[in-house]
Amino acid sequence: MLLLHGIWNARLWLSPLAAKLRAAGFEPEVWGYDSVLGGPERAVPALVERLRDGPATHLVGHSLGGLVALEALRRAPALPVRRVVCLGSPLRGSGTARVLGAHRWSSPILGRSAALLRDGLAAWDGGQEVGVVAGDVPRGIGRLLAAVDGDSDGTVGVGETHLPGLCDHCLVHASHSGLVLSPEAARQAAHFLREGRFDHATTAPTV
Repeated sequence: MLLLHGIWNARLWLSPLAAKLRAAGFEPEVWGYDSVLGGPERAVPALVERLRDGPATHLVGHSLGGLVALEALRRAPALPVRRVVCLGSPLRGSGTARVLGAHRWSSPILGRSAALLRDGLAAWDGGQEVGVVAGDVPRGIGRLLAAVDGDSDGTVGVGETHLPGLCDHCLVHASHSGLVLSPEAARQAAHFLREGRFDHATTAPTV
């Protein structure tokens, strides 16, 4: 299993999530990339090469990491990946990214990841099963910028995490950053990776 971090983060950021998934019986490896200066145009081909000749695996991506994972699978659909879990990923595009990109002072913050974060994906029609864990604690930069409407994790709106073609979607009580620390987010991710669906017995379905 490979874990992919989001923008402005390093591999160490996902250590708490990796530890929880390891305790659940998985063997996670955090895969790092330069999210600002390199962006998806470097990260996606590198991820494709990392996965191309390896054994069947799963991907778990936080925020931008989920978009990078799906973009790699869109470009190379035969990669040996079975399931993907996106944690708080703005799959339909990020209002926060659009607000940051609209100002000269803030647009460089997103670097070469700006376009993918701003626009997201139109739909998912790949062969891999994809599930999304979204947060509903509105604490983050998006709320400070008034860039998200309705329910959100403070950075990404819950509506921005929905995408046609997903297998499943669930909400957990966490902020955007808190998703990588949340025991419930890790539990739901593990459940999806095993079963291809989330545990809606303890989480109200959102699709």
